Amino acid sequence: MKFVDEARIQVHAGNGGNGMVSFRREKFIPLGGPDGGDGGAGGSVWLSADEGLNTLVDFRHQRRFRAERGENGMSRQCYGKGGADLLVRVPVGTMVMDANTGELIGDLTRHGEKLLVAQGGEGGKGNVHFKSSVNRAPRRATSGTPGEERELHLELKVLADVGLLGFPNAGKSTLIRAISAATPKVADYPFTTLHPNLGVVRLGVDQSFVVADIPGLIEGAADGAGLGTHFLKHLQRTRLLWHIVDLAPFDGSESPEKQIRAIERELKRFDAALMDKPRWIVFNKSDLFESHEHAMAAAKAVMRKLRRKAQFYLVSAAQRDGLAPLLSASMQQLTRPPSEG
Repeated sequence: MKFVDEARIQVHAGNGGNGMVSFRREKFIPLGGPDGGDGGAGGSVWLSADEGLNTLVDFRHQRRFRAERGENGMSRQCYGKGGADLLVRVPVGTMVMDANTGELIGDLTRHGEKLLVAQGGEGGKGNVHFKSSVNRAPRRATSGTPGEERELHLELKVLADVGLLGFPNAGKSTLIRAISAATPKVADYPFTTLHPNLGVVRLGVDQSFVVADIPGLIEGAADGAGLGTHFLKHLQRTRLLWHIVDLAPFDGSESPEKQIRAIERELKRFDAALMDKPRWIVFNKSDLFESHEHAMAAAKAVMRKLRRKAQFYLVSAAQRDGLAPLLSASMQQLTRPPSEG
């Protein structure tokens, strides 16, 4: 199924039913008086987060959602039936905004969480409410109020603990295949990943975390080059970033240090807050060197050129080498209290 992470929909709550003008007329009761009942309230529209959904693609086919109208009031002071609420399912991680004002209405981040997006109209009052000592036969009733109508912009940000970023062909998809049951497409040409992929990494009983692989970035992505920065928003919810770097680019066109600096520039241009997240450099494709020592020497040389003493990891996603230290350290990082992260 095609991954769709944005949608625009219209929601219309049900109108309230009208109040009734009615008089009680029964045999042997000449002074029955007014008995018009109230109209029922209109149904409201709610969004509900469902972990069984992972895309907004259904909203490409259905864009309008309307709740039931309340029934009109009836005689004998019978109230009209209220309209049923409408529950619209969306994926967990959906942000809901007013499409016209840009106002954030809510953020559905937990399974079963609900958000009221359109309030149903109130029912009108029947003429029984307008009886008084000076008006014993009121012929007045009120109409139900209209239900709220809104145009909404839905935006899905996948929920993951660890986010992968890097150049195309850095080996992100191969890595997520090696550490989880995810099966993203892997090929020897750029941009094989066209939408975010999620994988669950299990290290033991009650020890697991979710990794998100997003399409690769290239220099100028903030200006729309390649696939642009459209998918970077999926990294905003993560707690840890793995910056995957091709330690042995086959054409030599982009050295590892240039790859790192280029991606950092795009991150800053998109959202400077991403630069404040813990971000680990993960040098991939160590198997293309003569030995592990040669690969480690190359990785250290890159860090020297970057003038950094930060911890880095050396792996071969294809051969599944060097993954255990990276996964173990990530689990420790994610289980720390946020103040210590």
